Order: sequence, then structure tokens, then C-alpha cells
Amino acid sequence: MTHEITPAAVAKFQQKMAHIPGSAALQRAVMNNGIKATSQDPTAASRLNRTFSVELDTGKVSNQKKSGRCWLFSTLNTLRHDFAKAYNVKDFELSQNYLSFWDRFEKANAFYEHIIETADLPADHRLVAWLLAAPDTDGGQFHNAAALVAKYGLVPKDVMPETFNSENTNDFSEVLNLKLRKDAIVLRKLANSSASDQGIADQKRQFLAEVYRICSYAFGTPPESFDFVYRDDAKKYHRDPDLTPQAFAKKYFKRNLADYVVVTNAPNKPYNQLFTLPMENNVIGGPDVAFFNVDLATMKAATLKQLQAGDSIWFGNDVLQQMNRQAGLLDSKLYRQAELFGIDLSLSKADRLTYGEGAVSHAMTLTGVDLVNEQPTKWKVENSWGEKNGEQGYFVMSDEWYDDFVYECVIDRKYLEPAQIQALTTQPTVITPWDSLA
Repeated sequence: MTHEITPAAVAKFQQKMAHIPGSAALQRAVMNNGIKATSQDPTAASRLNRTFSVELDTGKVSNQKKSGRCWLFSTLNTLRHDFAKAYNVKDFELSQNYLSFWDRFEKANAFYEHIIETADLPADHRLVAWLLAAPDTDGGQFHNAAALVAKYGLVPKDVMPETFNSENTNDFSEVLNLKLRKDAIVLRKLANSSASDQGIADQKRQFLAEVYRICSYAFGTPPESFDFVYRDDAKKYHRDPDLTPQAFAKKYFKRNLADYVVVTNAPNKPYNQLFTLPMENNVIGGPDVAFFNVDLATMKAATLKQLQAGDSIWFGNDVLQQMNRQAGLLDSKLYRQAELFGIDLSLSKADRLTYGEGAVSHAMTLTGVDLVNEQPTKWKVENSWGEKNGEQGYFVMSDEWYDDFVYECVIDRKYLEPAQIQALTTQPTVITPWDSLA
């Protein structure tokens, strides 16, 4: 049974609001200043002072500009931190553009494969509709970055620097997604006709050649080899000639990304269980996107172990919640909106994920923590939004914000307990590409 909103009902709503003490003053404040400015807790900045008992020695932040490559930047941040310590080059930076090129190219190939595999399904089937909604984006997961590094290696930023299109991805995405949707029509028709597998493969290969050209025009052509030249922080000159990207990665970076596990805290799913998201793999034949779901205390304990050992941490979070971008503050009580409006806005972490309020919207890097009586109170966060946000690009996150809005931490398996490592060998549960962890 449905009920319309009547004028009498509206009059009662207005009457009820008028009887709330201070309602008129609050209305003026919100109208003139906005919801966030009116509800912001001014004491948050003092709670989140920038002194940490555990703090890694890191350099200048990177800047993803107007792109969704946070997952890639965070991965490369952890690698460049390792390089900085080993070779005394604090502000060394790896080429994000190099791996961005291969990411978009590989995602196009994966899209074509999925379109061919699902050609017998109607175009409005949920899986096909999901594929067509965003054929190739610049977003991604930790395992996407690990797959790219394993296959294509790494290059320094000055070997393949950013371009306009790598820093501003919207126009590129519009063109590529138009092409991929058009190509999907052709491939689906071929797959549903009498065309041979070889004929379909030949058509896909032709499409990939065109995608390669689009990527090359937008991002530049990836180098096959290069001379690695740098000056360390002691002003000593170094030159290592004629390296391939794969040889460079193997020689200078000892961190094996295959040893790292995406440890997840998603209370709407069973704990101590492995999940996988194969539809989000960017490299066909590469590692599956996978999550090991644990309780919050387990994830936090592993995070602390790794950070105290001196290793920075990739972490997936919902940065759109309770965040002051300019000040670089992340605090669950930063904006007191429920108090402002006199309503209950509380949700559990499980309910946020289940009902669409929670999402892994961003990836950043943990580089410090403040422990009081061995318990974390706040965390130091390296973002990839340039130096104009936060304090030279670094944010401070309250421990409560970690509890509420951090969903993933990438942990070296050596920091996990034996039973947890054993659980990683079990058969993973496949989750849908529209899952809240996707």
C-alpha cells in the first residue's frame, strides 16, 4: 500500500521542525556555510597532531592528478620506499605512466576475452551489462599492479614521464570505451555466427593493434631498454646502461609482490576465508585478484607488525567518508552531521558494505603510527594527491577511522600467523564483480 505526501503532512513536518530549540539558527548556519563547515569538529586537528612514535623516513609525495590510478601509485610508493632505503635516493620515483600504458592495454584484451566468453548471454544480462558499463577504466586493485610488475617490470619516472593523458584520463577513457563497446558488437556477432575460433581471434588481434595505437598516442611508446642514470643523496653519480624494464625490476627491487596478501576486513562476509574476483583481473594469465577476510583485530595486528618492521603498507579505504582534503584529516567524528540534524546516521561496517554506503574508493600508503600503551591512536598516511593537500601531501588518520573505513591492507605473508598462511591454500570463494569489495 502506498501513501502520498499531503499538504497536511507537510504542515505537520514544518510545525515539528519549528518546535526544535535553535532550529532557525541552525537553518541559517547550514544555508550560509554548508553542511560540512557547520558540522566540522574544530578539535579534530588537535587530536590528530602530526607526531608519531613509529614513522618511516619517506620523501616527497607523488601526484596522480585527475586520474583514478591510486592503486598503482600506492604500489609504486611501497617499491620506491624500498629503493630509497637501499640506494640512498629519498625522492626517487617510478614511472606510473609506463604501467598505466600496459594496464589499459591489458584491460582491453581482458574485456575482449570476457565479451567473447559471454556472447551467448543477452546484452541486458547483468554480467554483460557490467562489462559494457565500464569496459576499460583507470581504477584497479593491488593484484592488478602486481600482475603488471611481474609481466612488464618497472622503469624510472624520467624514462617514461607523465603525459597530459596519463594525468587527465577522462578523454582517453571516453575514446577507448567507445571503441571497446563498438568492438563488442562485432565480436558478439562473430561468436554467435559460424565464424571459426581463428577468425574471432584474428578480429580481436586487429582490434588490439588499434588499441595499442590509441595507447601509444596518448601515453607514449614504452621503452624496450634504457640507461639508468641517477645521483644519490650523497651526490654520487651512478650509471647502469642498457637495462630492460624486467631486468631493472629484478636487479633493484627485492620485494616480491607475490608474497603479499590483501588482508581484508569485510564484516558482511565470513572471516578466515579466501575470496577471489576473477572478473577484475587485468592481465589474462596473471594472478587473480584475491582477498583474505579476517576480523579487525587480526588485520590491525598484521598492519602494526609490518609497519614496525619498517615496511610501508598499501591500504584500501573509503576516503570519501569523514575526510577534510585540504587539511589532510581523516577522523570518524570530523563532521558531526547526525548531531547537526538531530538524527541517527550510525551504520555498522557490515551494513555500510551491504547497503552501498561503504566502498573501497581509494588506495593510499601507511608510513607511520602513534602508539600509546602499545595501542594505535592515529596513523600517518602518504597520499598521492600532490603536496597541496594535507601537510605536504601527508594525511593523519584516527584509529577510529581505520576501524570504520579501512577495508584492505596488503601484508607480507611472513607477518601472518601459521593458521592464516594455511588458510591461503584453500579454495577461494568467487565473488561477483559488483560486490562491495570490487
